[in-house]
Amino acid sequence: MSDRPRLVYERWTDPVAGEILETADVDLVKLDLTAADGQNWAALESAHGYQVATRSDVAGYADGAQWLAGPALLRRCEKLLAVCSAGAGYDVIDVDACTRAGIAVCNNSGPGAEAVAEHALGFMLDLAKKITAADRMLRAGPLSDRMALRGSQLAGKTLGVIGLGAIGGRLVELCAPFDMEVLVFDPYLDEASAQARGVRVVTLAELLERSDFVQVTCPLTRETEGLIGGKQFAAMKPTAFFITTARGPVHDEAALLDALTSGRIAGAGLDVFHQEPPRQDNPLLHLENVVATPHTAGITVEAARDIAVATATQWQAIFDGGMPPRLLNPDVWPRFCDRFQDAFGFRPSATTALESGGRIR
Repeated sequence: MSDRPRLVYERWTDPVAGEILETADVDLVKLDLTAADGQNWAALESAHGYQVATRSDVAGYADGAQWLAGPALLRRCEKLLAVCSAGAGYDVIDVDACTRAGIAVCNNSGPGAEAVAEHALGFMLDLAKKITAADRMLRAGPLSDRMALRGSQLAGKTLGVIGLGAIGGRLVELCAPFDMEVLVFDPYLDEASAQARGVRVVTLAELLERSDFVQVTCPLTRETEGLIGGKQFAAMKPTAFFITTARGPVHDEAALLDALTSGRIAGAGLDVFHQEPPRQDNPLLHLENVVATPHTAGITVEAARDIAVATATQWQAIFDGGMPPRLLNPDVWPRFCDRFQDAFGFRPSATTALESGGRIR
C-alpha cells in the first residue's frame, strides 16, 4: 500500500465501533464541529473514508451543512473513496455527485429497523388508545368524563405502509397479531415479494383512501420529497392517523397542520420534522392530537450498538478491498475499484472482504 486508509468520523452511535476499528490498520480522525473549519477541512481533505455527520449533529452550527457530503465537500476532498451515513437514511449524502466522482455510498439499513418499527407501532397504539392524550388530561386536573378518552383498537384495522424496506417490513411483522389488512405503496416492491410478506401492493391514492393508519417508512429522495401534501391528506379518512419515522420533507408540514386542525384526519405521530430539532413554537407541537418525539425512533441501547458494529465492519470490508454490504450506488463499482487501486496498490474484489476471511491490509 502507498498509504494507510484514513477514516474521518463525527461520532459513533456506540463506542464499540471505534474499538473494532482501532484494532485495524486504519487512521481514525474525529471531526470536531467546535474546532476551526481549517482543522476539519485538513482532516477531510486527507481522508479516504468519511462517516458523514447527521443533520442533527450539524444543526447547531452556522455553517454546519458544509460537513454533509454534497458537491462542495466532494470537490475539496479528492482522496475520498467512500462515504457512509449513520443509519438507514442517506439524505446527508448527494449520491449522484458521489457516483460522478467515483465515490462509493453506503448506509446502515437493517441494524436499527427493529427499534424504528417498534417506535412506529408505539405511535399506532398511543394514538388509537389515546394514551398521551389521557396522560395530559389526567395531569391537567380532575377528570370529569372518561368517555371523552374513548379510543379504538388496532385489531381488524387497515395499515398502509409507504416504503416496505427493512423498517416497513418489520412493522408488518409486528402488526401480524392484530390481524390487520396491510396495504403497501412501494414502486420497487414486486408482486412475489409482496405475497411472501402477506401484503397487497396498491397505488398511493388507494392506500390513503382506505388506511386507518398511514405509516411513512421510505427514505428521503428526489422521488419522495413532498410526496404527502394537501391533496394526499385530504384523501385520508377523517378517523385515520398519519405516522412518520422517515424524514420530515417527505410530507408537507403546513398541509399536515391544516389537516389536523380542520379535522380532516384524526391525529399524527411524528418522529421527524423539516427543522430538527423542531422549534418550540412549531404549531404541530401544541396540538392535542399529535404525539411527537425528536427523531429518537432508532435510538435504543440495542440499536445503537448494532448500528455501530455494522458501521465498523462495513468500513473493514471497504478498506480490506471488498464490496461493502450496503452499497447504494453499485454503478460506481468499476471506477471505485480503479481509484482504490491507485490509492492502495491492489484492486478490490466483488465479494465482501470479511466474508472471504480477509483482513485489513
